[in-house]
Amino acid sequence: MRYPIVIHKDEHSDYGVVVPDLPGCFSAGATLDEAIENAKEAIECHLEGLLLDGEPIPEPGTVEDHAGNPEYAGGVWSVVEVDLTRLGGRARRVNITLPEGVLALIDRAARAAGESRSGFLARAALEAVTRSRGKAA
Repeated sequence: MRYPIVIHKDEHSDYGVVVPDLPGCFSAGATLDEAIENAKEAIECHLEGLLLDGEPIPEPGTVEDHAGNPEYAGGVWSVVEVDLTRLGGRARRVNITLPEGVLALIDRAARAAGESRSGFLARAALEAVTRSRGKAA
């Protein structure tokens, strides 16, 4: 899928990126190239979260669909290609080591949420990644 992005640059700031078809999905970068690459990561993370939540993946519009929106005036447009087959792929078994007390807390929280341990950990990790990227943007 090809998602249009709009990039803005204010004086004395990094490049900011907005993804019009994915409300709440944004990123930034010190250079245009970095902003575009970071936008791709932000889109993939956003879509992965939608998949985990069982939400539909929004179809991307075109640059022309959004270019007339005054909110994006003065921005530079680009398009980011995202391979959905990389998202939500086959589950892979991993071996991790955790203290018993932490594992017990995870198991209790997973049961309370009606999730498996693996599902709980995957969701928590994706939420943490999303938060950290949001702070970096």
